[in-house]
Amino acid sequence: MSITGMTEREFSSGDGTSGARSNQAHADGRSLTTYTVGALPIINQALSRMRLAEFMDGYLPPSDARSKVGTREGLLVLIRSILVSREPVYGLGEWAELHAPDLLGLAPHQVSRLNDDCVGRCLERLFDADYRSMVLALMAHVVKEFDVDLEQLHNDSTSITFFGSYDEATAASTRRGKPTLAITHGHNKDHRPDLKQLLFILTVARDGGVPIYFNAADGNVTDDRTHCETWDLMCEIVGRKDFLYVADSKLATQANMAHIHEGGGRFVSILPRTRTEPKDLRQRTVNGEVAWKDLWTRMAENGDVDDVYRVATAKFTTKEGYRLLWIHSLNKKERDAAKRSRAIEKALGDLGRLEERLSSPRTRFRKRSKVRDAVDKILDDHDCWAWLSVDIEEHRETYLQQESKGRPGKETKYVNKVRKSFGLDYELNEEALLREAKADGTFPLVTNATDLSDRDVLLAYKKQPRVEKRFSQLKSDFEVAPVYLKNVDRVEALLCAYFLAMLTQALIERELRLAMKAANVDSLPLYPEGRDCKRPCTRRILDLYQNIQRHQLEGAAEEVVTMVTDLSSIQNRVLSLLEIPSHLYGRKTPIG
Repeated sequence: MSITGMTEREFSSGDGTSGARSNQAHADGRSLTTYTVGALPIINQALSRMRLAEFMDGYLPPSDARSKVGTREGLLVLIRSILVSREPVYGLGEWAELHAPDLLGLAPHQVSRLNDDCVGRCLERLFDADYRSMVLALMAHVVKEFDVDLEQLHNDSTSITFFGSYDEATAASTRRGKPTLAITHGHNKDHRPDLKQLLFILTVARDGGVPIYFNAADGNVTDDRTHCETWDLMCEIVGRKDFLYVADSKLATQANMAHIHEGGGRFVSILPRTRTEPKDLRQRTVNGEVAWKDLWTRMAENGDVDDVYRVATAKFTTKEGYRLLWIHSLNKKERDAAKRSRAIEKALGDLGRLEERLSSPRTRFRKRSKVRDAVDKILDDHDCWAWLSVDIEEHRETYLQQESKGRPGKETKYVNKVRKSFGLDYELNEEALLREAKADGTFPLVTNATDLSDRDVLLAYKKQPRVEKRFSQLKSDFEVAPVYLKNVDRVEALLCAYFLAMLTQALIERELRLAMKAANVDSLPLYPEGRDCKRPCTRRILDLYQNIQRHQLEGAAEEVVTMVTDLSSIQNRVLSLLEIPSHLYGRKTPIG
């Protein structure tokens, strides 16, 4: 779902009506109304088991008296829309009109009231609520209801980018007495340093990649400053401290590791290359001082070898005394070599283009220092200092120039002048490249867990992409960024709605995969042309039902006749695996 288009008119005034309905047809005194049913019964079952409506009732303030749709109802429609649509938020009312009202938890007359203003006020009420406490209470129930294993948790963050100046939100302030976040510049993970941002922090369980908690932070906050607070919250959710907390290198600071270790927790992370230990280990590897043993062979679904991991036989520790594992990956070795080749190729290309500029008669590079700055920037940009040596050659050309201005004549005097120009002489350091290649594929993992084998530590870290997958869904399936919304309180509330949608999505996905495993079902024909899908994602599941419609035929004096699209065998099979009665697609199903 996209927030694109929500500018200052973001929730403009209006009566919420949209004119003639596009899902109605009339003939001979009869009317045919068609509603989209889609995957709403599946989503509704998940929402019902989550008891999301109940938790909202317990934490949301009273609905705005001006709204004809309650805050809870409006937010639940928004969450359903995020899950199945990519329509902008300001089009929520139009989207709702095309869907069966009862499956949205609305009465028919409420649908037209779901306008921009209504949605905006719903988001404001969510911001005004103690939504963080609501999420904590919700997760305590969800973990129990869905039996989510919290033994291993993974944390990461991503940037939510914004277009516009956001001058009023560049520093933390208050809105209706509640602190707001600062939308400002920071390290942008979308590679848009020109745009302001917020930091979206997410923790997921290894079990199904189920989102456990989220937090949003000021745009200039760095990851390393978020882990202590996040770990403390995870202790509250899990109810104990000995779960395994896994995160990338920003976790591996002295303060973060000490906070978890001294608090009775366990962690796994990758040690940043800026530390002395990785530099020392890489050098020892280059020198041939490190012996390796096989650790794990990862197999692809087709039975081929996907990757081979080895671990150094010697025992290493960090300067703080934590356990340090030096890992070698065959795939990473190939990636490291390819990355270095691309970097060198790009650097050589930039140096070639710089040479062309230096040789131009109109060049602006008249000083050696300026040329050196340009060369250094190229080597910095591509991190090629160790592999490329670049010398600046200075050329002098003598020429005659009139001593004074004016038209030359017989008496004109000339003086000798020297014109300086510069060229480049560069070559690859083959010896350095060969030495660097010896350390390709290596990376250092750090942990304080003494009860885990080397293989367990590696496998724990290899599950880190599960949180990255959720970020991918956030930005691709939900299209959360870029954000054009201006009111920071609504932005913050919308991020909470996205988290709740992400949670719902993950639970549906997990439930189907668990059901397939229990029923010994290896795959389902969910791909186009009926191709098998071994690990169905929620998007694939929901799209399977996008053609399901409800048709209501009525005349002036006739009873309403309701017809629903017949379900296919694979649609019925998925419903059976999810333990959702197929008759929910044939009758009205009030939710919430």
